[in-house]
Amino acid sequence: MFRCIKAFAALSLLLGGAAAMAQGYPNVGRTATDKEVAAWDIDVRPDFKGLPKGSGSVTKGMEVWESKCASCHGTFGESNEVFTPIVGGTTKEDVKTGKVAALTDNKQPQRTTMMKVPTVSTLWDYINRAMPWTAPKSLTTEEVYAVTAYILNMAEVLPDDFVLSNENIAEVQQRMPNRNGMTTNHGMWSLKGKADVQSVACMKDCKGEATIRSELPAAARNAHGDLSQQNRPFGAVRGVDTKKPASAEPVGAKARSDVVNTSQQLKVAVPAAKDGAALAKQNACMACHGMTNKIVGPAFSDIAAKYKGDATALSRLTDRVKNGSSGAWGAVPMPAQGHVKPEDIGTVVEWILHGTK
Repeated sequence: MFRCIKAFAALSLLLGGAAAMAQGYPNVGRTATDKEVAAWDIDVRPDFKGLPKGSGSVTKGMEVWESKCASCHGTFGESNEVFTPIVGGTTKEDVKTGKVAALTDNKQPQRTTMMKVPTVSTLWDYINRAMPWTAPKSLTTEEVYAVTAYILNMAEVLPDDFVLSNENIAEVQQRMPNRNGMTTNHGMWSLKGKADVQSVACMKDCKGEATIRSELPAAARNAHGDLSQQNRPFGAVRGVDTKKPASAEPVGAKARSDVVNTSQQLKVAVPAAKDGAALAKQNACMACHGMTNKIVGPAFSDIAAKYKGDATALSRLTDRVKNGSSGAWGAVPMPAQGHVKPEDIGTVVEWILHGTK
Protein backbone atom coordinates (compact mmCIF):
# COMPACT_ATOMS: atom_id res chain seq x y z
CA MET A 1 0.00 0.00 0.00
CA PHE A 2 2.79 2.39 0.93
CA ARG A 3 4.43 1.77 -2.44
CA CYS A 4 1.18 2.64 -4.25
CA ILE A 5 0.81 5.91 -2.34
CA LYS A 6 4.45 6.77 -3.08
CA ALA A 7 4.01 6.07 -6.80
CA PHE A 8 0.79 8.12 -6.93
CA ALA A 9 2.51 11.08 -5.24
CA ALA A 10 5.40 10.93 -7.71
CA LEU A 11 2.97 10.82 -10.64
CA SER A 12 1.04 13.80 -9.25
CA LEU A 13 4.22 15.85 -8.94
CA LEU A 14 5.20 14.94 -12.49
CA LEU A 15 1.83 15.93 -13.93
CA GLY A 16 1.72 19.08 -11.82
CA GLY A 17 5.18 20.11 -13.03
CA ALA A 18 4.19 19.54 -16.66
CA ALA A 19 1.08 21.66 -16.22
CA ALA A 20 3.11 24.45 -14.66
CA MET A 21 5.57 24.36 -17.55
CA ALA A 22 2.72 24.45 -20.04
CA GLN A 23 1.32 27.57 -18.36
CA GLY A 24 4.74 29.24 -18.37
CA TYR A 25 5.92 31.90 -15.96
CA PRO A 26 3.45 34.74 -15.40
CA ASN A 27 4.64 38.10 -16.76
CA VAL A 28 8.05 36.68 -17.77
CA GLY A 29 8.71 36.45 -21.50
CA ARG A 30 6.61 34.68 -24.12
CA THR A 31 6.92 31.95 -26.70
CA ALA A 32 8.73 33.05 -29.86
CA THR A 33 6.56 33.29 -32.95
CA ASP A 34 7.25 31.20 -36.06
CA LYS A 35 8.41 34.33 -37.89
CA GLU A 36 10.84 35.23 -35.09
CA VAL A 37 12.31 31.73 -35.11
CA ALA A 38 12.60 31.82 -38.90
CA ALA A 39 14.42 35.19 -38.76
CA TRP A 40 16.97 33.72 -36.35
CA ASP A 41 17.30 30.30 -37.98
CA ILE A 42 19.23 31.36 -41.12
CA ASP A 43 22.24 29.03 -41.13
CA VAL A 44 23.10 27.15 -44.32
CA ARG A 45 24.72 23.73 -43.89
CA PRO A 46 27.27 22.05 -46.18
CA ASP A 47 24.45 19.79 -47.43
CA PHE A 48 22.65 23.06 -48.36
CA LYS A 49 19.83 22.57 -45.88
CA GLY A 50 18.56 26.05 -45.03
CA LEU A 51 19.61 27.56 -48.38
CA PRO A 52 16.80 29.80 -49.69
CA LYS A 53 15.61 29.59 -53.28
CA GLY A 54 17.10 32.21 -55.55
CA SER A 55 19.89 33.06 -57.93
CA GLY A 56 22.46 35.73 -58.76
CA SER A 57 24.81 36.33 -61.67
CA VAL A 58 28.51 37.10 -61.73
CA THR A 59 27.69 40.38 -63.47
CA LYS A 60 25.27 41.42 -60.73
CA GLY A 61 27.82 40.33 -58.14
CA MET A 62 30.42 42.67 -59.61
CA GLU A 63 28.01 45.61 -59.24
CA VAL A 64 27.26 44.75 -55.61
CA TRP A 65 30.95 44.17 -54.89
CA GLU A 66 32.01 47.57 -56.24
CA SER A 67 29.32 49.41 -54.26
CA LYS A 68 29.33 47.51 -50.95
CA CYS A 69 32.42 45.28 -50.67
CA ALA A 70 35.45 46.70 -52.49
CA SER A 71 36.04 49.52 -50.00
CA CYS A 72 37.15 46.92 -47.43
CA HIS A 73 38.11 43.88 -49.51
CA GLY A 74 39.81 45.47 -52.53
CA THR A 75 38.67 45.75 -56.14
CA PHE A 76 39.81 42.22 -56.92
CA GLY A 77 39.50 40.68 -53.48
CA GLU A 78 43.17 41.34 -52.76
CA SER A 79 42.29 43.25 -49.57
CA ASN A 80 45.65 44.95 -49.39
CA GLU A 81 44.48 47.72 -47.07
CA VAL A 82 42.95 46.34 -43.87
CA PHE A 83 41.38 42.90 -44.18
CA THR A 84 42.87 39.53 -45.11
CA PRO A 85 42.77 38.75 -48.87
CA ILE A 86 39.81 36.70 -50.06
CA VAL A 87 41.09 35.67 -53.49
CA GLY A 88 44.52 34.39 -54.51
CA GLY A 89 46.77 31.36 -54.10
CA THR A 90 44.53 28.92 -56.01
CA THR A 91 45.06 27.47 -59.48
CA LYS A 92 43.04 25.65 -62.15
CA GLU A 93 44.84 22.49 -61.10
CA ASP A 94 43.52 23.00 -57.56
CA VAL A 95 39.99 23.17 -58.99
CA LYS A 96 40.58 19.76 -60.60
CA THR A 97 42.12 18.05 -57.56
CA GLY A 98 40.16 19.75 -54.79
CA LYS A 99 43.32 20.37 -52.78
CA VAL A 100 45.17 23.70 -52.76
CA ALA A 101 48.86 23.03 -53.41
CA ALA A 102 49.95 26.38 -51.93
CA LEU A 103 48.82 25.23 -48.49
CA THR A 104 51.65 22.70 -48.42
CA ASP A 105 54.38 24.18 -50.63
CA ASN A 106 54.23 27.61 -48.89
CA LYS A 107 54.71 29.48 -52.16
CA GLN A 108 51.81 31.81 -51.37
CA PRO A 109 52.94 34.53 -48.90
CA GLN A 110 49.52 34.80 -47.23
CA ARG A 111 46.71 32.27 -46.94
CA THR A 112 43.53 33.61 -48.50
CA THR A 113 39.89 32.67 -47.88
CA MET A 114 39.62 30.77 -51.18
CA MET A 115 42.72 28.73 -50.31
CA LYS A 116 41.19 27.49 -47.06
CA VAL A 117 37.41 27.29 -47.36
CA PRO A 118 36.25 23.79 -48.41
CA THR A 119 32.51 24.41 -48.83
CA VAL A 120 30.70 27.02 -50.92
CA SER A 121 27.90 27.03 -48.31
CA THR A 122 30.36 28.60 -45.84
CA LEU A 123 30.87 31.56 -48.17
CA TRP A 124 27.14 31.96 -48.79
CA ASP A 125 26.23 31.68 -45.10
CA TYR A 126 28.86 34.14 -43.85
CA ILE A 127 28.12 36.76 -46.51
CA ASN A 128 24.40 36.44 -45.76
CA ARG A 129 24.69 36.82 -41.97
CA ALA A 130 27.65 39.17 -41.55
CA MET A 131 28.17 41.36 -44.60
CA PRO A 132 28.57 44.21 -45.30
CA TRP A 133 30.57 44.88 -42.17
CA THR A 134 28.71 48.11 -41.45
CA ALA A 135 25.23 46.73 -42.27
CA PRO A 136 25.08 42.96 -41.68
CA LYS A 137 22.06 41.03 -43.03
CA SER A 138 21.17 43.93 -45.35
CA LEU A 139 21.90 42.07 -48.61
CA THR A 140 19.02 40.51 -50.52
CA THR A 141 19.05 36.79 -51.38
CA GLU A 142 19.89 37.66 -55.00
CA GLU A 143 22.79 39.87 -53.89
CA VAL A 144 24.22 37.10 -51.67
CA TYR A 145 24.09 34.61 -54.54
CA ALA A 146 25.61 37.21 -56.87
CA VAL A 147 28.49 38.19 -54.56
CA THR A 148 29.28 34.54 -53.89
CA ALA A 149 29.35 33.92 -57.65
CA TYR A 150 31.61 36.93 -58.20
CA ILE A 151 34.11 35.81 -55.57
CA LEU A 152 34.25 32.37 -57.22
CA ASN A 153 34.65 34.07 -60.59
CA MET A 154 37.60 36.14 -59.34
CA ALA A 155 39.12 32.87 -58.11
CA GLU A 156 38.68 31.40 -61.62
CA VAL A 157 36.22 28.80 -60.34
CA LEU A 158 33.22 30.10 -62.30
CA PRO A 159 33.03 31.71 -65.78
CA ASP A 160 31.99 35.33 -66.39
CA ASP A 161 28.48 34.46 -67.61
CA PHE A 162 27.59 32.10 -64.74
CA VAL A 163 24.39 32.43 -62.71
CA LEU A 164 24.62 30.79 -59.28
CA SER A 165 21.38 29.40 -57.85
CA ASN A 166 20.02 26.97 -55.28
CA GLU A 167 19.57 24.47 -58.14
CA ASN A 168 23.23 24.39 -59.30
CA ILE A 169 25.14 25.25 -56.11
CA ALA A 170 25.80 21.54 -55.41
CA GLU A 171 27.55 21.31 -58.79
CA VAL A 172 29.62 24.38 -57.95
CA GLN A 173 30.69 22.67 -54.72
CA GLN A 174 32.49 20.08 -56.88
CA ARG A 175 34.72 22.89 -58.22
CA MET A 176 35.80 24.38 -54.89
CA PRO A 177 39.65 24.46 -54.89
CA ASN A 178 39.99 23.05 -51.37
CA ARG A 179 36.89 20.82 -51.24
CA ASN A 180 39.04 17.78 -50.40
CA GLY A 181 41.35 19.68 -48.08
CA MET A 182 39.30 19.44 -44.89
CA THR A 183 39.91 16.35 -42.80
CA THR A 184 38.05 15.12 -39.73
CA ASN A 185 40.38 12.33 -38.67
CA HIS A 186 42.17 14.35 -36.03
CA GLY A 187 41.81 15.41 -32.42
CA MET A 188 40.42 18.86 -33.20
CA TRP A 189 37.32 17.25 -34.74
CA SER A 190 36.82 14.03 -32.80
CA LEU A 191 38.45 12.53 -29.74
CA LYS A 192 38.34 9.20 -31.55
CA GLY A 193 40.40 10.55 -34.42
CA LYS A 194 44.14 10.50 -34.93
CA ALA A 195 46.02 12.92 -32.69
CA ASP A 196 47.56 16.04 -34.26
CA VAL A 197 50.69 15.82 -32.11
CA GLN A 198 52.89 12.74 -31.90
CA SER A 199 54.73 13.86 -28.72
CA VAL A 200 58.15 13.39 -30.28
CA ALA A 201 60.23 16.26 -28.91
CA CYS A 202 63.09 17.70 -30.95
CA MET A 203 66.03 17.72 -28.58
CA LYS A 204 68.76 17.24 -31.15
CA ASP A 205 70.41 19.54 -33.72
CA CYS A 206 67.97 22.34 -32.91
CA LYS A 207 68.56 25.69 -34.63
CA GLY A 208 69.72 28.50 -32.40
CA GLU A 209 67.99 31.27 -34.33
CA ALA A 210 64.51 31.35 -35.86
CA THR A 211 64.29 32.17 -39.55
CA ILE A 212 61.83 34.93 -40.47
CA ARG A 213 60.29 34.17 -43.87
CA SER A 214 58.75 37.59 -44.46
CA GLU A 215 58.91 41.09 -43.05
CA LEU A 216 57.36 44.51 -43.65
CA PRO A 217 58.85 46.01 -46.86
CA ALA A 218 60.63 49.34 -46.44
CA ALA A 219 58.27 50.98 -48.97
CA ALA A 220 55.23 50.00 -46.89
CA ARG A 221 56.65 51.10 -43.56
CA ASN A 222 54.34 53.62 -41.86
CA ALA A 223 51.99 53.58 -44.90
CA HIS A 224 49.06 53.20 -42.50
CA GLY A 225 50.36 54.76 -39.31
CA ASP A 226 51.87 53.08 -36.27
CA LEU A 227 50.88 49.40 -36.57
CA SER A 228 51.72 48.74 -32.92
CA GLN A 229 48.80 51.01 -31.93
CA GLN A 230 46.32 49.21 -34.20
CA ASN A 231 45.93 46.09 -32.07
CA ARG A 232 43.50 45.14 -29.36
CA PRO A 233 44.60 46.74 -26.08
CA PHE A 234 44.97 43.40 -24.31
CA GLY A 235 46.86 40.14 -24.74
CA ALA A 236 50.16 39.39 -26.44
CA VAL A 237 50.30 40.74 -29.99
CA ARG A 238 52.92 41.13 -32.69
CA GLY A 239 53.45 44.68 -33.85
CA VAL A 240 56.20 47.10 -34.88
CA ASP A 241 56.35 50.80 -34.14
CA THR A 242 56.56 51.72 -37.81
CA LYS A 243 57.12 55.40 -37.08
CA LYS A 244 60.63 54.50 -35.99
CA PRO A 245 63.25 53.64 -38.64
CA ALA A 246 63.98 49.97 -39.26
CA SER A 247 66.61 48.67 -36.85
CA ALA A 248 69.94 47.38 -38.08
CA GLU A 249 69.80 44.42 -35.69
CA PRO A 250 69.16 40.89 -37.06
CA VAL A 251 65.63 40.28 -38.33
CA GLY A 252 65.06 37.31 -36.00
CA ALA A 253 66.01 39.30 -32.93
CA LYS A 254 63.89 42.25 -34.07
CA ALA A 255 60.84 40.04 -34.56
CA ARG A 256 61.17 38.58 -31.08
CA SER A 257 61.44 42.02 -29.51
CA ASP A 258 58.30 43.10 -31.34
CA VAL A 259 56.15 40.62 -29.40
CA VAL A 260 54.75 42.82 -26.67
CA ASN A 261 51.94 42.67 -24.18
CA THR A 262 50.00 45.82 -24.98
CA SER A 263 48.04 45.70 -21.74
CA GLN A 264 51.29 45.98 -19.82
CA GLN A 265 52.52 48.60 -22.25
CA LEU A 266 49.44 50.75 -21.65
CA LYS A 267 49.79 50.42 -17.89
CA VAL A 268 53.32 51.76 -18.09
CA ALA A 269 52.59 54.52 -20.60
CA VAL A 270 49.29 55.66 -19.08
CA PRO A 271 49.13 54.62 -15.40
CA ALA A 272 45.63 55.88 -14.66
CA ALA A 273 45.22 58.98 -16.83
CA LYS A 274 41.84 58.95 -18.51
CA ASP A 275 42.99 61.08 -21.46
CA GLY A 276 42.01 60.96 -25.11
CA ALA A 277 45.08 59.07 -26.32
CA ALA A 278 44.61 56.24 -23.82
CA LEU A 279 40.88 55.98 -24.54
CA ALA A 280 41.50 55.96 -28.29
CA LYS A 281 43.89 53.03 -27.86
CA GLN A 282 41.59 51.26 -25.42
CA ASN A 283 38.65 51.42 -27.81
CA ALA A 284 40.69 50.46 -30.91
CA CYS A 285 40.13 53.78 -32.71
CA MET A 286 43.53 53.39 -34.40
CA ALA A 287 42.29 50.28 -36.20
CA CYS A 288 40.38 52.59 -38.58
CA HIS A 289 42.07 55.99 -38.11
CA GLY A 290 45.71 57.01 -38.36
CA MET A 291 47.17 60.02 -36.63
CA THR A 292 48.15 61.68 -39.91
CA ASN A 293 46.95 59.20 -42.52
CA LYS A 294 43.69 57.64 -43.63
CA ILE A 295 43.17 53.90 -42.97
CA VAL A 296 39.47 53.08 -43.27
CA GLY A 297 38.31 56.38 -41.83
CA PRO A 298 39.96 59.83 -42.03
CA ALA A 299 43.17 60.79 -40.24
CA PHE A 300 42.79 62.49 -36.88
CA SER A 301 44.83 65.43 -38.20
CA ASP A 302 42.38 65.87 -41.12
CA ILE A 303 39.41 65.87 -38.72
CA ALA A 304 41.08 68.53 -36.56
CA ALA A 305 41.81 70.67 -39.63
CA LYS A 306 38.27 70.38 -41.02
CA TYR A 307 36.57 71.45 -37.79
CA LYS A 308 39.12 74.01 -36.62
CA GLY A 309 37.32 76.98 -35.08
CA ASP A 310 33.91 75.25 -35.15
CA ALA A 311 32.38 75.77 -31.69
CA THR A 312 29.71 73.13 -32.31
CA ALA A 313 32.11 70.43 -33.51
CA LEU A 314 32.59 68.75 -30.13
CA SER A 315 28.91 68.04 -29.49
CA ARG A 316 28.13 67.15 -33.13
CA LEU A 317 31.06 64.76 -33.54
CA THR A 318 30.43 63.14 -30.16
CA ASP A 319 26.87 62.41 -31.27
CA ARG A 320 28.07 61.04 -34.65
CA VAL A 321 30.56 58.70 -33.02
CA LYS A 322 27.96 57.45 -30.55
CA ASN A 323 25.16 56.87 -33.09
CA GLY A 324 27.17 56.31 -36.27
CA SER A 325 27.22 58.45 -39.41
CA SER A 326 28.00 58.38 -43.13
CA GLY A 327 28.74 60.69 -46.03
CA ALA A 328 31.04 63.19 -44.32
CA TRP A 329 34.26 61.41 -45.34
CA GLY A 330 33.27 59.22 -48.27
CA ALA A 331 31.26 56.06 -48.85
CA VAL A 332 32.47 54.02 -45.86
CA PRO A 333 30.13 54.71 -42.90
CA MET A 334 31.19 55.13 -39.29
CA PRO A 335 29.64 52.31 -37.18
CA ALA A 336 27.82 53.36 -34.03
CA GLN A 337 29.96 53.19 -30.88
CA GLY A 338 27.10 53.01 -28.40
CA HIS A 339 29.01 50.56 -26.22
CA VAL A 340 31.49 53.32 -25.28
CA LYS A 341 30.57 55.71 -22.45
CA PRO A 342 29.42 59.12 -23.81
CA GLU A 343 31.90 60.96 -21.58
CA ASP A 344 34.74 58.81 -22.95
CA ILE A 345 33.64 59.55 -26.53
CA GLY A 346 33.64 63.26 -25.71
CA THR A 347 37.15 63.01 -24.26
CA VAL A 348 38.47 61.30 -27.41
CA VAL A 349 36.74 63.78 -29.74
CA GLU A 350 38.09 66.75 -27.75
CA TRP A 351 41.57 65.22 -27.92
CA ILE A 352 41.27 64.85 -31.70
CA LEU A 353 40.01 68.41 -32.22
CA HIS A 354 42.92 69.79 -30.20
CA GLY A 355 45.48 68.11 -32.43
CA THR A 356 45.90 64.71 -30.69
CA LYS A 357 48.81 65.88 -28.54
